[in-house]
Amino acid sequence: MATRTRRPQRREEPLSRRSIVEAAIGLLDTAGEGALTFRALAERLATGPGAIYWHVTGKDELLNAATDAVITTTVTTGTTDAAGSAAATPQEAIRALALGMFDAIDAHPWIGTQLARAPSQSPMLQVFEHLGRHIQTLGVPHPAQFTAASALLNYILGVGGQNAANARGHHQHTSRTEFLDTTATAWANLDPDEYPFTRNVADQLRHHDDRTEFLAGLDLILTGITTPQSPTDPTHP
Repeated sequence: MATRTRRPQRREEPLSRRSIVEAAIGLLDTAGEGALTFRALAERLATGPGAIYWHVTGKDELLNAATDAVITTTVTTGTTDAAGSAAATPQEAIRALALGMFDAIDAHPWIGTQLARAPSQSPMLQVFEHLGRHIQTLGVPHPAQFTAASALLNYILGVGGQNAANARGHHQHTSRTEFLDTTATAWANLDPDEYPFTRNVADQLRHHDDRTEFLAGLDLILTGITTPQSPTDPTHP
C-alpha cells in the first residue's frame, strides 16, 4: 500500500501584514535575528514565502516593522506610572517611558540592536521625540535640550541593552543569583591596592536589583538636567 504524504497544515485565517509582524516578533524572541528567515516565517504562518513577500519586501523592512510595533506599544503605554495612572510630572513620565523601554528590551533583546542600527528611522525617533517633549516641559533651556534628550536616550538604550545581553549571555548555564555571587566573590578578592573601590562595592553587586539600579541612574541624570547651572567663570574656561 502506498504511503500517504502528509500535507502541510493550511492557514485558516487570511494573511495580513500585522499577523506577519506578530509572527516575526515571536520568532525573534525565541530564536534571535539569525533565525528570522522567510522560510521559517512561512512555516510558522502555515503559508508560502511568496505570500509573505506580497506584504513585506524583505528582511530589513520586516525587522523595522517588528521594532516599530514593539516601540509604538511601549511609547503608548509609557505615558502612565506604575499604577496605570497618567504621569503627573515630566520626571514621572520620563521614568515610566524609560522603564517601559528597559522592560521591552529585556523581553525582546533584539530591539536594542535594531534601534542602534537605524537611529534615523521611526522607532528610534518615537522614543527621542517623547523624551524631548518631556525635556521641554521641564523647562530645560533650548540650547541644552538636545544634549539632555540624547543623554537620556543613550542611557536607556545602553543600560537596557547591556542588561538584556547579560541575562541571555552570562546566565545561560547559571542563575542570576549564582552569577552575581561568583562575580562579587571575584571582586572581593581583587588586589586591594589596585582595586580598592571595586572591592568595597562587591557586596552591593551581589544583592543589587537591575531595575532599581536602572531607575537610580536615571534619577541621577534627571537631577543633573533639572539643576540650574551656574554661569561659567570666564577666568576658568
